[in-house]
Amino acid sequence: MTALIRIWAVALLTFLIDQASKVWVIYGLDLPLVRVVEVFPPYLTFIMGWNRGINFGLLSDSPEWSRIILISIAIGVSILLSFWGRKADRWRMWAAFGMIIGGALGNAIDRVLYGAVADFLNMSCCGFQNPYTFNVADIFIFAGAGLLLVYGGRDLEQSKA
Repeated sequence: MTALIRIWAVALLTFLIDQASKVWVIYGLDLPLVRVVEVFPPYLTFIMGWNRGINFGLLSDSPEWSRIILISIAIGVSILLSFWGRKADRWRMWAAFGMIIGGALGNAIDRVLYGAVADFLNMSCCGFQNPYTFNVADIFIFAGAGLLLVYGGRDLEQSKA
């Protein structure tokens, strides 16, 4: 199996997990109507948020056409990461590229379906009340980026040798 197939297999799994979590909270829990579900307060609370911008709600007041730009960026990044990772020969690189691609496309499809990214996870601790929400795709993107930062240079260099 080639690296691209492995990367896209991870991306598909990531995408499906993300979208299943969003379907569950949006339609199963009816979180847009309920607004808040305390799962394990204050450590984990579901709070419905619709992010029209980028991380932490930046650019959320941008015009409608910016949604198309953000969708295009997600697709472009996915193509670039596929190209970059096509020669990767280690599982953690396939996982890293796949998690970022799957997460980016999961958030992009939200923009297509809902006009915004569905965020619902909120975690607070130790007297700190986190004002932000995020979603499963964001977790995968962060984990994939972390893998690339920790192992990317070394693994990709070893792949070339």
